[in-house]
Amino acid sequence: MRKVVSIAVFLCVAAVLSAAGELPLPPPKNGDVYVAAHRGAHQGIPENTLAAYQRAIDLGADFVEIDVRTTKDGKFVSVHNSTIDAYAPGQTGKVAEMTLEELRTLDIGSRVGPEWAGEKIPTFEEILDLCKGKIGIYLDLKDAPVKPLAEAIMARGMAHDVLWYASPEELRELKEVCPECIEMPDPGPEENLAALLKEAEPRVVASVWRFYSPSFVKACHDAGAIVMVDESDPSCWEDAIAWGSDGIQTDHPEELIAFLKAREAQAKKKN
Repeated sequence: MRKVVSIAVFLCVAAVLSAAGELPLPPPKNGDVYVAAHRGAHQGIPENTLAAYQRAIDLGADFVEIDVRTTKDGKFVSVHNSTIDAYAPGQTGKVAEMTLEELRTLDIGSRVGPEWAGEKIPTFEEILDLCKGKIGIYLDLKDAPVKPLAEAIMARGMAHDVLWYASPEELRELKEVCPECIEMPDPGPEENLAALLKEAEPRVVASVWRFYSPSFVKACHDAGAIVMVDESDPSCWEDAIAWGSDGIQTDHPEELIAFLKAREAQAKKKN
């Protein structure tokens, strides 16, 4: 799901205080855990498409995860892989070596089902416009410059709507060009966490399940940061919640939302 040395997620109040200042996030929509739809809600829908992102909005997810890459002519698109080989049957090529016009001619939906024939690779700007005011964005910076992306975000008044998952160098640049933007460093193995918390003073920290633990969560909370973890699969949800995770990035947002709502309903019955 991600780069191994950089970012991810969240809390149950509108703002949280840390050494870096207030975290201007709304409360989670489903219980007290944020739901981030990995590559959008893509069960039966082409991933990283406007359709998958719209589905996540309709479900009531808190964030959609997008992967940003740069085309040959300097435009920004959401494609997870560096090539288009897996998305357009019979087509090959690197995203970085194709123009936006060339990429937009590709049908990336037919491989999922005939009802998605003609689905296109979305631009970064299209995603921002779709999501504004409806859902947050978990930006996985695959291959794109920080400054123009931040400028597009700020121009739409969305600095507080986007969580940035990127390399340490890219996140340092982000702080310079957009101090109000929200960075999400990922320490990788837990042995790197203490240094990250001390040096970067992040408001949000990301992790993957293989490096995750109750002590990881506690260290982040003690430092004033919230935590977003990538699931291994749905079987980890119970532990993730029990350990105090603030958010979960998932390939199963509909099921996770139902799971959180059921837990909330049970808790209300007990009270």
